[in-house]
Amino acid sequence: MALAINDRVRETTSTTGTGAVTLGGAVDGFQTFAAGIGNSNTTYYAISLNSANEWEVGLGTLNGDSSTLTRTTVLQSSNSDAAVDFAAGAKEIFCTLPSEKALYLDASGDLANSGIITNTSVDASAAIAQTKLALDITNSEVNASAAIALSKLATVTASRVLESNVSGAVSASSVTSTTLGYLDATSSIQTQLDAKANSPAATPGFALAMAVAL
Repeated sequence: MALAINDRVRETTSTTGTGAVTLGGAVDGFQTFAAGIGNSNTTYYAISLNSANEWEVGLGTLNGDSSTLTRTTVLQSSNSDAAVDFAAGAKEIFCTLPSEKALYLDASGDLANSGIITNTSVDASAAIAQTKLALDITNSEVNASAAIALSKLATVTASRVLESNVSGAVSASSVTSTTLGYLDATSSIQTQLDAKANSPAATPGFALAMAVAL
């Protein structure tokens, strides 16, 4: 079972109540759910009975032969966003893309969404290049529990210290992890040099070199 969305998928139905919708065949010029979505798949649907001002948008699941569509999750409806108890009458049901599920470019050309993007929506094998991370995202725009695992970032040169480059994007520097390991993070470089100079193990030559350097 997979989520599928397709163009020009539209059928008639005379189903009443709140249960599964029995599909009655494609509207002229459109294709059936069986052809456009596929047996046992899920899709976003909209169904309407215009004569009674009854309508519903949601996530539906087709049965094994695509003869019925179960209204799995109602997203919006004329019944306060709950399942509509449809009255008798000819209705049409079609594949749609709810606005809250859509990603789109706003008037400024920025990627937008009317809902919340969660990490469970990202494929486990997906990688995000550092250069593709937006620099103008603020805390108020990010879900408090959101996180991007380092394993999901595109790979950079191995065993290098990361830095922000001239564009502000994260990149690998010329400093290796081995070089970084030479530094004792518990004290300053000057303190370490002083300690070496005053160490009983320091040779006269080393002490002279330190004196000249300082």
